[in-house]
Amino acid sequence: MTGEGLKRALVERARALGFDTVRVTRPDAMPLAPERLAAWLAQGFQGSMDWMADTADRRADPRILWPQVQSVILLGLNYGPTTDPLAALALKDRASISVYARNRDYHDVIKGKLKEAAGLLAVRGGSDVKVFVDTAPVMEKPLAEASGLGWQGKHTVVVSREFGNWLFLGAIFTTADLPVDEPETDHCGSCRRCLDVCPTNAFPAPYQLDARRCISYLTIEHKGHIAEEFRAPIGNRIFGCDDCLAVCPWNKFAQAGREARLMQREDLAAVPLSELARLDDADFRIRFAGTPIKRAGRDRFLRNVLIAIGNSGDPALAADAVAHLDDSSPLVRAMAVWASARLLTPGEITALRDARQARETDDDVLREWSRISPSHAARESAP
Repeated sequence: MTGEGLKRALVERARALGFDTVRVTRPDAMPLAPERLAAWLAQGFQGSMDWMADTADRRADPRILWPQVQSVILLGLNYGPTTDPLAALALKDRASISVYARNRDYHDVIKGKLKEAAGLLAVRGGSDVKVFVDTAPVMEKPLAEASGLGWQGKHTVVVSREFGNWLFLGAIFTTADLPVDEPETDHCGSCRRCLDVCPTNAFPAPYQLDARRCISYLTIEHKGHIAEEFRAPIGNRIFGCDDCLAVCPWNKFAQAGREARLMQREDLAAVPLSELARLDDADFRIRFAGTPIKRAGRDRFLRNVLIAIGNSGDPALAADAVAHLDDSSPLVRAMAVWASARLLTPGEITALRDARQARETDDDVLREWSRISPSHAARESAP
């Protein structure tokens, strides 16, 4: 089978499997990637994601990852929301969960489909294949731009003229020599909505992301305590952040009336914070089975929920924060202290401090208690 025929068959198979867009590029189609990645890492923008630096050479050049690769196929699956993903931000007593996390874990969904699509190349073309879904050092976004699937916007996320900001990406590396598609050009123009909407100023410049300030990084990847300067801006975002994606004007051009192939779970939209705060480890695992949220673990998740409770301004939620002051996890206890101080009266939080501070053994939790004084509590509790 010719390369052209093999590509046509692949596209047909991929669409039958549910992929909405398929493009092909060469492994050497992103010559600026090594320089840009090195500059990003040199500034420490990766935060605690040490694997970014550890795999920089393979990440910047697919041929180092797999020397035999001849063609790189980028596939996109539409997960666009059917309702405004930012609507939950106004509901302070409820949780805002990123759209992508309200589905089955996309790694599981896409990898099986990629393997089926790649199998066609092996059977009909006799080609070797490898599939990747954000689990190996592959720079899917610049490859997607090189393939014409979309372009990297000023917020560094891939934007598609057909699907806006809502595409899960997967990649197939193959030894097959397939016809390539034309690269996409940047269509952001002078727009900077995605940069200006960021609550934590995570974009030091257009096309640059400082992950250390990004709410998605802080609530998902970051394993430790979240710095105080970011807690109030996080609001009620307990897992991820859709702000920069949702405000992009290109979303309105996402195929009108076409529903996403992956529909969001309704039970994960605007969930009451009090309900989430009361999950023990077993309940957490059951509630979020099959979703990306489960991978964060109960302690990190409760850390995020307590920050949201502290930002709610609702004294009725104070009891849920106080209930975690004796939690087994210091990560949870520390944020229970912070949230309690935001919601209780000065007298109430001072009494709790006096009762618990002497028996606390964790330095980070003690540090949270030490910040509390009657004047601090009154200031933090103010609307």
